[in-house]
Amino acid sequence: MAQPPWERKSEKPAGKTKLTPESIAWARARAKAAGRRYPNLVDNMAASRRQTEEELRAKGPGFLRNL
Repeated sequence: MAQPPWERKSEKPAGKTKLTPESIAWARARAKAAGRRYPNLVDNMAASRRQTEEELRAKGPGFLRNL
């Protein structure tokens, strides 16, 4: 079974992604829908990935190759 995210080593020492206010709101909404009072690590990771995908999608075709 795969390790949970908080026990995994980071794959690459890339720069951190600063969440935009829209991504923070999305993470909060996701947490609320799951019955949590505030977003946890998994919500923030999903928001970060979603934000990164949107930025790459805005750059043009072939964005999935960069993930």
